[in-house]
Amino acid sequence: MGRTAERRSTTVDNSLIRALKDLRGNQRACVLTEPMWGLSMNLCLPYASVYMLALGLQDARIGLLASIGLVSQTVWGLLSGIITDKLGRRVTLAIFDTAAWCIPCLIWAAASLVAPQWAFWVFAGASLVNGTWQVTQNAWDCLLVEGVAAERIPAMYSLVLVAGNLSALLAPIAAVMVAQFSLVPAVRILYLNAFVVMSAKVVLLYVITRETEMGLIRKRQTRGRSWWGELAGYRQVLALMRRSRGTKFAILVTFLVGAAGTVAGTFWQIIVSQKLLVPDAWLPLFPMVRSLLAIAFYFTLIPRLTKTTGFKTPLLAGFAVYAAGQALVAVIPAPVAGPTAATLAGLGVCLVLDGFGLAVLSMLAESLVAIHADNNERSRVMAVQRTVVMLATAPFGWIGGALSSVNRSWPFLLTTALLIVGLLSTIVYHRHREPARP
Repeated sequence: MGRTAERRSTTVDNSLIRALKDLRGNQRACVLTEPMWGLSMNLCLPYASVYMLALGLQDARIGLLASIGLVSQTVWGLLSGIITDKLGRRVTLAIFDTAAWCIPCLIWAAASLVAPQWAFWVFAGASLVNGTWQVTQNAWDCLLVEGVAAERIPAMYSLVLVAGNLSALLAPIAAVMVAQFSLVPAVRILYLNAFVVMSAKVVLLYVITRETEMGLIRKRQTRGRSWWGELAGYRQVLALMRRSRGTKFAILVTFLVGAAGTVAGTFWQIIVSQKLLVPDAWLPLFPMVRSLLAIAFYFTLIPRLTKTTGFKTPLLAGFAVYAAGQALVAVIPAPVAGPTAATLAGLGVCLVLDGFGLAVLSMLAESLVAIHADNNERSRVMAVQRTVVMLATAPFGWIGGALSSVNRSWPFLLTTALLIVGLLSTIVYHRHREPARP
């Protein structure tokens, strides 16, 4: 199925405008509620690392927290397929979205109120709870793509990413708050806002969606089965995955994009704030610009690439351009006192490169996983994929923190190397493509 679906994606109209007009049912609900993620979490994320620095954590401990979160995600990722099948997609999403986002937001807000020596442990607890988002991601992906033709899946994920990136327009709100109240009080307020908005999103998505046909089937099939029996069933899933070269390639791409994203997402604010001396109030403006660029690419260049060339050329372009952006931010000279025009110009080029590279790779990584997953075992296949990816990705937060402790440019040399591996892997994979299946 995988290679045939990939080839078909090159012959259909990939217009996002048409895809948006064609949205129905669960797909419409998933896409149209996605901006609420931006109204909540995306206002906080640009400040997450510098918030930890302000509360007394060092670079190495911030990296360790990223790895703790990834370990938690690994455990929950393994269980996510079983939970999603037993409870159903909608119920799973409602329960674990609350656990993964609403509760940690309260913990992150409270971290600024505890004694400094306890701050790390508060953040560690939040990271462990937040790791349950792997369960919600599995259920949400099933809710989005089940019942959708394979050739429409890339457009679905593009629309989701566009919807999430629209929140960038609100980034100046966070900047004004930080300038007005200072970093720690402003971020505490943003986390409390995230708790309210994410709680509303949980309720709204549950009310306006319906359980998928496959979700109802899997609930009936798993009723009465033990958890150990379901875990043992992963042997069958692993056998399915081992036979699919496309699935193994999808896992590799997802790992490389995830590992690079973990390191870059954790240490971007730190290098910009601490090495390049950009004021804290400016930090949300950079993801805002990157997101707006990503939206522009989703509606212009990316559909043309996927329509006329399949996945190979977009993957090659994404890895190459994203690697160039990561390498550039590592070599921008540190200014003496505040960001210079040359510093800001260099960051501007980085944003353009990252905007395209991250946009195309995020969409393709999600699409490859969904397309190559067996229809009847989708939740368990995706659970195993996520577990493997999380196990491989988990050390990179700690590695990035150790590198940043020595030199704040070094984490971005690591991400550059990971993306170059992705580029070379794509060349090798498409040089020996597996034969199409009927």
